Amino acid sequence: MAGSTLEIKDLHVEIEGKEILKGVNLTIKGGEFHAVMGPNGTGKSTLASAIMGHPKYEVTKGSITLDGKDVLEMEVDERARAGLFLAMQYPSEISGVTNSDFLRSSINARREEGNEIPLMQFIKEMDGTMDLLEMDKNMAQRYLNEGFSGGEKKRNEILQLMMLKPSIAILDEIDSGLDIDALKVVSKGINKMRSDEFGCLIITHYQRLLNYITPDHVHVMMQGRVVKSGGPELAERLEAEGYDWIKQELGIEDETVGQEA
Repeated sequence: MAGSTLEIKDLHVEIEGKEILKGVNLTIKGGEFHAVMGPNGTGKSTLASAIMGHPKYEVTKGSITLDGKDVLEMEVDERARAGLFLAMQYPSEISGVTNSDFLRSSINARREEGNEIPLMQFIKEMDGTMDLLEMDKNMAQRYLNEGFSGGEKKRNEILQLMMLKPSIAILDEIDSGLDIDALKVVSKGINKMRSDEFGCLIITHYQRLLNYITPDHVHVMMQGRVVKSGGPELAERLEAEGYDWIKQELGIEDETVGQEA
């Protein structure tokens, strides 16, 4: 079975009248891991939010399609059901909804009525995935992200990723705030997802995550667009030399497009 294709063409996005993305082009296919890097304020998190349909972000030009279907015409929940997933930089807390109830409801929302996941199968899968991510089993019955540490929230995002099995995942700075042990565990979970039916867009500032998750493609964003693409060696050079050489090479002035949300 061939994986899905997420295609972004000439994407322009505004926040409160200020243009943040100025013509992003990017194609992510099943079986591919893409990393997006760049200085603060260049639109990386804006790209993730626009793909998932955050109402604050207004698409003024361009297109986003998933297997040829217009993503911009879909509501947020429709995008999730279609196979898109966002692991957020700052996951929300939801009081009164347990982790396990949230996950089971999310899985069933993507299945046909009458084909809900059997309870024992769900419990077995969740227990096994929590073991892989070295998570306390008690977290299954805690309210979603409520009182979780930063590291627990990030592991919980990867738990959701592994249980929901989307076709295309966007991981927005999933490595921020993680110590090295937690980073290794989170990376192990993401690598476990690798298959021809799964594509991934990893937004990160640091090479250290890419030491554990080797991307097929690395893209650099500056001033609201992708200005350079390459393989894993591009991320290594950025770690060693920073972004100045790209700015000089492309004649880019040292400025950003604004604060990312």
